[in-house]
Amino acid sequence: MKLSRSIAPLLVALACFASAAFAADHPVIPLWPDGAPGSAGKTAPEKIRIGDAGDHIVSSVHQPTLTVYLPEKSTATGAGVLVIPGGGHREIWMDHEGYNVAQWLADHGIAAFILKYRLAREPSSTYRVEVESLQDTQRALRLIHSRTAAWSLDPARVGVIGFSAGGELAALVSLRHDAGRADAADPVERASCRPAFQALIYPGNSAAIVPTKNSPPAFLACGSDDRADISEGLAKVYLLFKQAGVPAEIHIYAGVSHGFGIRPTNTGAVATWPDRFREWLVQEKFLGSKPK
Repeated sequence: MKLSRSIAPLLVALACFASAAFAADHPVIPLWPDGAPGSAGKTAPEKIRIGDAGDHIVSSVHQPTLTVYLPEKSTATGAGVLVIPGGGHREIWMDHEGYNVAQWLADHGIAAFILKYRLAREPSSTYRVEVESLQDTQRALRLIHSRTAAWSLDPARVGVIGFSAGGELAALVSLRHDAGRADAADPVERASCRPAFQALIYPGNSAAIVPTKNSPPAFLACGSDDRADISEGLAKVYLLFKQAGVPAEIHIYAGVSHGFGIRPTNTGAVATWPDRFREWLVQEKFLGSKPK
């Protein structure tokens, strides 16, 4: 039976409310307990607006955080994923590219960590994508790597997934990473910020994605009706991975536009992209038994 037009939006809104309410039960960890570099003096409170379909949309981020979703111990695989929602670097869409993704991963034995990062294109922002936003992404991976023992993670199986603007950050950190500074006073800064794999879901600025032979393996996905720089650009990116000798897989879904993420309203093949991602993780041997 088809849902009426008046009932369907209500169910979507309820689903988004439930995902956000459930997220409140998960630990939220500040990335920079003593204040993020480049955010000194910025004390404006974080803002949350509710979209027409009930989405929670965040802006005015000056204290970046990680929201932690750990799987049940009986199903944990030892793999972990940093989840980076998008929003054009002006805001962050927390439900379909954040909470829903993290919950799906945790339900499938994969630890997930949602990044709330500083926004470079918000009105009057002094932040920059390749400086503060990238710093937050690098710091998030360092923090996860610094706690792999506590969270029962295998550091060789901690990767990143990003959507739209978050996909741009996922691609950036996959190109610009290091092993950490052994002499750093902060133990988090001693940890690596290199992801073991990257999942780029309709990533922004795809023209800037130029993998090298040392780039992490990549899972790529977008819709055929997305704007050309993504729907066509991501196909070109796949070829660059292939030419660099880096394992990569791409899915371009017919009749699908931007921003599908994980939504209760997704139907058809695109609704199964998380399953394709998990299959790819298995194929590339990032999923396995929990480390001892």
